[in-house]
Amino acid sequence: MQALIKEISLQKNYLHGEAIETIYFGGGTPSLLNESELNYLLEAIHNNHAVAAGAEITLEANPDDLDKAKVSALRQTPINRFSIGIQSFFDDDLLWMSRVHRGQEAEASVKRVQDAGFENITIDLIYGYPLLTEQKWKHNLNKTFELDVPHVSAYSMTVEPRTALASFINKKIYPPLNERQSARQFEQLTAAMAINGFEHYEISNFCKPGLYSRHNANYWRGVKYLGIGPSAHAYNGTTRQWNVANNAKYIQSIQNNTIPAEVEKLTEANRLNEYIMTSLRTMWGLDLNRLNAIAPASATVLLKAADTYFDKEWITRKENIIYLTQTGKLYADAIAADLFF
Repeated sequence: MQALIKEISLQKNYLHGEAIETIYFGGGTPSLLNESELNYLLEAIHNNHAVAAGAEITLEANPDDLDKAKVSALRQTPINRFSIGIQSFFDDDLLWMSRVHRGQEAEASVKRVQDAGFENITIDLIYGYPLLTEQKWKHNLNKTFELDVPHVSAYSMTVEPRTALASFINKKIYPPLNERQSARQFEQLTAAMAINGFEHYEISNFCKPGLYSRHNANYWRGVKYLGIGPSAHAYNGTTRQWNVANNAKYIQSIQNNTIPAEVEKLTEANRLNEYIMTSLRTMWGLDLNRLNAIAPASATVLLKAADTYFDKEWITRKENIIYLTQTGKLYADAIAADLFF
């Protein structure tokens, strides 16, 4: 906590005095912090940075942390948005994912937060893993709609190197993930969200009309951000930096008044590619004028490279904006990578 407070002070000039519109307590399990610790961090942010009135302040939380006492205590903080890691409402799926909570607890945690007067809630769901049949996925989605949350983030499961899941798959204890299953369940997801009045504003994010996550939307639109703590990333438009992942090394460095970060100066190609990757994922699309503002004539080069995808109807163009089609969303990463400079 002391190191976090000190880093907030050390980084006070990173955003050059720009007002902070969103504050996000994420990564690890920030819901382990009590209300005094959260208020302590927020006070430090206000003391060192300009915070916009009505800023969106989100806390990531595991369902098992959100008991009645915890939720009541959080009413004594400026937290005004919750991101709850539901993942699934099925106990066997949660056990398979090594999650601590169970399906009934997941549902109850959302209701407790709502009963306490918090309306701005998002939940996380996962699809594309071996245990998840289309029928179970339909149940998870229907349960989400019953809970009447205004925002949903849904992610296809991926296998990261050097994880237990990767080891189990390599040893053939678990079957490999099935891309066709993921594609089917993504289409099932987008159809259900549309029927229930959600906007699909980014590949993995859905919301009731206009109720976007300001934090998510700012990230995908390339707004500058500052990350605090071990492993935290920051971006100011021209450089990117990331803190050391080791807690002890992080604390020692901060105590010596040194930010333990590697810094990367973004080249013109980096900035073009980042904009392509992030903008194509959103409902707002890729603005060719903004591309040319980064590098003159880059839009012409991109349009030539994109011919194949126009022909396949994976992307479409309206005036100076390029959008992914519904089919194109299945191939978003591959399309973006192919258009990189």
